[in-house]
Amino acid sequence: MCIFSLREMDTDPLYDQVSFKVSKLVTRNYSTSFSIAVSFLDKEVQMAIHSIYGFVRLADEIVDTFLLHDKETLLDKFEADYYEAFKNGVSLNLVLHSFQLTVKKYSISDDLIQAFLFSMRSDLHKTKYTTKSEIDLYIYGSADVVGLMCLSVFTNGDRQMFESLKDPAMRLGSAFQKVNFLRDLRSDTEFLERQYFPEMGQGTFDDEMKLTIIKDIEQDFKSARLGILKLPFNSQLAVLIAYYYYQRLVVLLKNTSASQVLAGRVSVSGFRKTILLIKAIIVHKLKMI
Repeated sequence: MCIFSLREMDTDPLYDQVSFKVSKLVTRNYSTSFSIAVSFLDKEVQMAIHSIYGFVRLADEIVDTFLLHDKETLLDKFEADYYEAFKNGVSLNLVLHSFQLTVKKYSISDDLIQAFLFSMRSDLHKTKYTTKSEIDLYIYGSADVVGLMCLSVFTNGDRQMFESLKDPAMRLGSAFQKVNFLRDLRSDTEFLERQYFPEMGQGTFDDEMKLTIIKDIEQDFKSARLGILKLPFNSQLAVLIAYYYYQRLVVLLKNTSASQVLAGRVSVSGFRKTILLIKAIIVHKLKMI
């Protein structure tokens, strides 16, 4: 069943449905863990979150992996195609089609989309972040606003709730992004020649520097947890699953030497993911968040 009617959007309901299925396929193939978390949302919310993930994933692929192509031209076209889809209410790019439907249904602010595209465009030219203000601006666009897009869906038009949860959502987005920076330190520095942590411009990445970064991440997680409790009940579990998964990554990174962090990418085992999933379900069911 499609969540958008022909009368509401003036498009073919079957085409809408297929577009959301494509965004779901993108989510499942690029992030198994995120896909599992999203599966615990209500069907309608799942579809919207898949479309947001599909949009940000395509942009990220352009700036990170299309090495033999003109990335700037591709990103410009991607942005232009989105705004054309938004204006016309239809796109032959199925991910963009589903995303523009979600933007309209949940009144996602264009400022968030512009901030995201600004950070993606930064990856085309900027390779080192030397100050906190620089990296904070980048993280706001690359992660915080994605959290706010999802929050727009979770709160479904309740502006008061949205505003009250804005800061925790941003802190959670920041925490996730910084964890990914640490996990991808080798590929970012060696292959993409990027340096996201300003601390790395002040010396060699060692255990002391790693713990300083992790302490900052832990503070973000602490602030974000307060917001999970205030989310609509039917959205809490999915966010909690992602929260526990990334917290486990922090533990692994803390217990991994700086040299090993630079040498490879830490990951959570399948067995541990199952344990974290069960934990999240129990905590949510007993309302112990």
